[in-house]
Amino acid sequence: MKTNIQEIQPYEADGVVYHADTCLPLVDAVDRKKLKFKALARHTYPGDRLDGNTLGLNSIGYWDADEPQDWGLDWHRNEGIEFHFLESGSMPYAQEGKEVLLTPNHLTITRPWEAHKVGNPNIGMGKFYWVIIDLGVRRPHQEWVWPDWITLTPSDLLRLTTILRQNEKSIFKTDQRVRECFLRINKAVNKDENGSNASRIRLLVNYLLILLLDILDADDIVLNESLTDSSRSVQFFLNELEKNLSENWTIELMAQSAGVGLTRFTHHCKQLTNLTPMRYLTMRRLEMSKRILEDNKSLSITEVAYMCGFATSQYFSTVFKKHEKCSPNEYRLRFAEVVA
Repeated sequence: MKTNIQEIQPYEADGVVYHADTCLPLVDAVDRKKLKFKALARHTYPGDRLDGNTLGLNSIGYWDADEPQDWGLDWHRNEGIEFHFLESGSMPYAQEGKEVLLTPNHLTITRPWEAHKVGNPNIGMGKFYWVIIDLGVRRPHQEWVWPDWITLTPSDLLRLTTILRQNEKSIFKTDQRVRECFLRINKAVNKDENGSNASRIRLLVNYLLILLLDILDADDIVLNESLTDSSRSVQFFLNELEKNLSENWTIELMAQSAGVGLTRFTHHCKQLTNLTPMRYLTMRRLEMSKRILEDNKSLSITEVAYMCGFATSQYFSTVFKKHEKCSPNEYRLRFAEVVA
């Protein structure tokens, strides 16, 4: 299996970074010969290298597991829209908190940077396909830009994009046409040598999108514009903020990182958390400091303060005492007595 050290440009801004998944558990399982695997890919995705004729297609392929597996792909995100298709077997799957068991002919749609996982915790036995197309999206509310070799008419592509972006339904039971399309993708991927099947792969991806538009048009789809609203970008930022609390955040930097204006960021933060941005940041830092005080008795108060993003230990102690009615040292001692 070949990989490339060229990394995908992540969704990032001033401390909050979404790195696209690199499928390391899958790579390890293939190395251990736990399943059959074939893919064409670019960047850090595993597989034989895609050439310049399919730019924007970041990964296309399948795995075929015919024995119980001891691995899974835990919660992760991809930079593009991702389609999964299960040809046979069963597959535990979850997306944005919704867990299901996929059965043959199930198709899933994962929007850019949407959290999902495969396995619970291990994948099932089955033949599982995927197609990942980079749409140039680094924040949920940004406009999608399809590769220039996508040949749907402008009106069809606009309709498909609108439905995909504003549709909460993400799992569909498909028909024989979709199944046949993925079987043809199987053959094209298997026989490709250094881009020799690039034309077929482009045609098949376009055909898949046409079939998908047929499915979405026929289904009773309810559109939800809030899925593309800037509040979704603010929610993404707030969800990831805990991993970056030590950064020197200002309201301006938080708004910039979420990719929205200052006034809109403040409004959405208040709506989502009932707190102002700086108040929310302080509360998250205090919760983090309490965990560190409980678990790391050897760290000084100054070290804890810096780890949690407080500029000085004095300011940390003042804020901590205001909210917890005791100093950080007193909190640590009380916790130690309770545990003892």
